[in-house]
Amino acid sequence: MSLSFRFGTVGSPIQTPKKPGGSVGAIIFSREIGLDALELGWVQSVRVSVETCALIKETAAAQDVSVSVHAPYFINLNANAEEWPKSRQRLMNAAHYGNLAGATDIIFHPGSYFEQPAGEVLKVAIPRLQGCVDELRAAGNPVTLRPETMGKSAMLGSLEDTLEMSHEIPGVLPCLDFAHLHARPGDGTINSYEEWSARLEAYAKALGDAAVRQLHIHLSGIEYGPKGEKNHLPVSESDFDLDGLFRALHAFKAGGRILCESPIMEQDALLMRDTWRKISAG
Repeated sequence: MSLSFRFGTVGSPIQTPKKPGGSVGAIIFSREIGLDALELGWVQSVRVSVETCALIKETAAAQDVSVSVHAPYFINLNANAEEWPKSRQRLMNAAHYGNLAGATDIIFHPGSYFEQPAGEVLKVAIPRLQGCVDELRAAGNPVTLRPETMGKSAMLGSLEDTLEMSHEIPGVLPCLDFAHLHARPGDGTINSYEEWSARLEAYAKALGDAAVRQLHIHLSGIEYGPKGEKNHLPVSESDFDLDGLFRALHAFKAGGRILCESPIMEQDALLMRDTWRKISAG
């Protein structure tokens, strides 16, 4: 049966063979094991040639694997005036080369509050992000920029932050990391069918039902403490209620992509696919 979500990994699957290796090998291997999405993990820097991008795009199209990019970690929409141009360039490079590689969505960490109120930070972040989108569109680049929901309460990237950025700027939509949303409060909440449903309702209200059909989700098990996320875990080694989340997604007729960030990436990505298959079959 055709599923409303595609499943894959953030970064190359662990078992990707050495040859052809790289992103091309990761796409081919993903398809071989039954996954149909891949997020290129350009998390340290964007170092890729135009030729390699063309090959990634061609392979992904031939294999019917949807491609996205995780931009470098060192992006901060709330950086000071001296640091912001470097942050901005990292995001723009990911968007430029990502588009050449056939990626439709560019995921990035939006930055830090630096102990300022969220409302004040968004007054800085939103115009900066708007400027990035304007430049991309002027260059004919159609990618969607996706600020990720973050797992620590000190970070810009609550669900509300990402919804506000997305509501204000056409061409921006959240990357919903549900493990981060569970870890962020630090107390074990946000981990039930009812709590996930409330967040999906807020998402639909802010961005419309059509946006719920094109979700971009990061998922894993997670370890957390009072300040939020500590590290990602295999789903089976964490308290994350995968069934509750998937039942909520099913109730909202959600679709899009689910990318696994667990330490046992493709193993858990296939577990997620099979769990979704079971729940969406009713």
